[in-house]
Amino acid sequence: MTIKEGSLEAPTRHPLDWRNPQFYDKDATLAEMERVFDICHGCRRCVSLCNAFPTLFDLVDESSTMEIDGVDKNDYWKVVDQCYLCDVCYMTKCPYVPPHPWNLDIPHLMLRAKAIQYREGTPTSFRDRTLASTDRNGSLAGIPIVVKAVNALNHNDRFRGMLEKQLGVHHKAWLPEFTDEKFRTHATPSAQHPVRDGERTPGKVAVYATCYVNYNEPGIGHDLLKVLEHNKIPYVLAEKESCCGMPKLELGDLESVAQAKAINIPPLARLAREGYAILAPIPSCALMFKQELPLMFPDDPDVAAVRDAMFDPFEYFVARARDGLLDTQFSEPLGKVSYHVACHLRVQNVGQKTREMLQMVPDTNVHTVERCSGHAGTWGVKKEFHETAMKIGRPVFRQMGEHPAGGEPDWIASDCQLAGHHISQGLAEAGRSIDGRLAHPITLLRMAYGLT
Repeated sequence: MTIKEGSLEAPTRHPLDWRNPQFYDKDATLAEMERVFDICHGCRRCVSLCNAFPTLFDLVDESSTMEIDGVDKNDYWKVVDQCYLCDVCYMTKCPYVPPHPWNLDIPHLMLRAKAIQYREGTPTSFRDRTLASTDRNGSLAGIPIVVKAVNALNHNDRFRGMLEKQLGVHHKAWLPEFTDEKFRTHATPSAQHPVRDGERTPGKVAVYATCYVNYNEPGIGHDLLKVLEHNKIPYVLAEKESCCGMPKLELGDLESVAQAKAINIPPLARLAREGYAILAPIPSCALMFKQELPLMFPDDPDVAAVRDAMFDPFEYFVARARDGLLDTQFSEPLGKVSYHVACHLRVQNVGQKTREMLQMVPDTNVHTVERCSGHAGTWGVKKEFHETAMKIGRPVFRQMGEHPAGGEPDWIASDCQLAGHHISQGLAEAGRSIDGRLAHPITLLRMAYGLT
C-alpha cells in the first residue's frame, strides 16, 4: 500500500506515557529516533526551522552511506541538544504527524530523549537546573538589597565573562532584569463590576501572572489589569501559583513539572469551575496548561478543566469583541508596528489574535513576522547555543527592523517578551537599535486605549 503525505484530518497528539519505565529505555528511544530520523532525511522540509534538522541532515550527508544507517547513534544526541521544543515542526511543517500511520512527533520524541539525558545527568546539569529555577531565581534576585546589584552585574563585562566561564551563560546574551516590586504584591484589586458572560467568553477573569511577569516585567501584568478594568471585566489573581513548569519540561525534568502541576492545578481548577476565564500573559505558560500538562496527565479532570478555561489574553479579547462586550473605541494610534508571533502562541492553534486586535486600532499598520526568533527560553542564553540562536533569528531581525509601509517601525512587539528582547539585541548588533521602541502587545493595547 502506498503511504501518502498528509491527511484530511486535523493533527492530533498522543498522551505522553512518561510514567512508563519503557519511556526511559535508551535503546528503545534510539531505535525510535533512527526510524523517525530516516523519515525526516527523506523529506527535509523542516530544514529552515531550527538547527536540529540541519544537524541531522549534516550527519547523514557526511556519513559513509549518506543514509541514517551510516550515522553513529551516539551522534543522535547532537540533534537532541539542538531542539528547544518550540513545536513548530509538528504544527506547521510535518506531513506525517498522527493520524498519519507513520506517527511522527519530533518534539515529544526529543522530550523523551531529554528526559533520559536528565536522569543520567549531563556536564551542564547544574547550569541548566539553575536557569530553569525561575521562582527561586526571582525570589532571591528580587530581594530589595540584592536586585540593584544583580541588575548592575548583568551589564558588567567582567562579571559576564566570569559567568560564562563558571556557569556557561554566554557573555553577550541578553538576560532579564529583576524587580523588587513583584506584580502580585502590587497588583490593583478589581472594581466590583457586574459579570457579563458572552457566547464565547466568561465575563470574569482569573490572571495567572507567570514567573516572568511577577519577577521581571510586572508592567505587563499591570497593563493587562488596566485593560480589563477599562472594559469593566472583573478579575482576580490566582490565589497561589508556581512556575508553570515549561523551563523544567524543556530540560526533560518531568518530575519537577509534576511538582509544579500539584501546586498550580488545584487553585486554577477551582477558578475554572467557578466560571472564570484564566489568562496567562506569556504564551509558553498558556501552552503548558493547554497542551503539555493535559498530555502528561490525560485522565486528570482538574487538568482538563484548567485547559478548557485557559486563554491567551488576545484570544480572549478578540472573542470578547465578537461577543460585543469589548470597547473597541481606541483613542491613540500606534502607527507602524512590527509584530512577531511567538512559536508557543502559534502552536496553540488560535490564529493571529494579537494581530487581529491591534489592527482594530485606527491608524495602525501591523506587519506580522511568523518565524522563530531563536531565543527559545533558556536555550538561547547558553554559551554553546547563543551564537546559533542569533543565527536562527537573523531573518526575523531583518524583517522586524523594516516595515512594508516604509522606513523603520514605530514599535517592535512579540507576545513572548524574551523573543522581543532577543530581536532587539539582534537589531542592535546589526547597527539598527530600536531605542526604546520594544513593547509587549498588551502594553500597546493599553496605550491604544489612552490609559496611563
